[in-house]
Amino acid sequence: MSIFGAVIAGIVGTLVMSMVMAMAPKMGMPKMDIVGMLGSMFDPEGNRMMGWVGHTMMGIVFAIAYAIGWSAFGSVGIGTGAIFGVLHWLIAGTMMGAMGMMHAGIRAGTVDSPGVLMLNNGGFMGFMGGLLGHVIFGVVVALVYAAFV
Repeated sequence: MSIFGAVIAGIVGTLVMSMVMAMAPKMGMPKMDIVGMLGSMFDPEGNRMMGWVGHTMMGIVFAIAYAIGWSAFGSVGIGTGAIFGVLHWLIAGTMMGAMGMMHAGIRAGTVDSPGVLMLNNGGFMGFMGGLLGHVIFGVVVALVYAAFV
């Protein structure tokens, strides 16, 4: 296992996923501003820099978890990256439903709650956008991490 490789893969995966989220409205999907949501988690006014830091750190943590999974259960590959991305989406999407309890922006009404699996953010399209973004993250992490192991 390569922690360094996982960190690099997490950063690259987060950047690619963020680019896809930025393009989402142009593809008919709802706006997916996870950076804004994370940036307003502790301050209703928001802090985009803190949102970027939080999103990148979570990407690194999940990439390390993926690397642990690859070490324990098999080889690194696009297929396992996609499967890990789906599992990642189930975890992150479930947490989206609980965000209102701990999110300053949602409690203050300055940010809308995305709901479980982002179903409050565009319904099925929000769900699919979140799922697709996490699968892309998983595949990119697999491709980058494979270069280190």
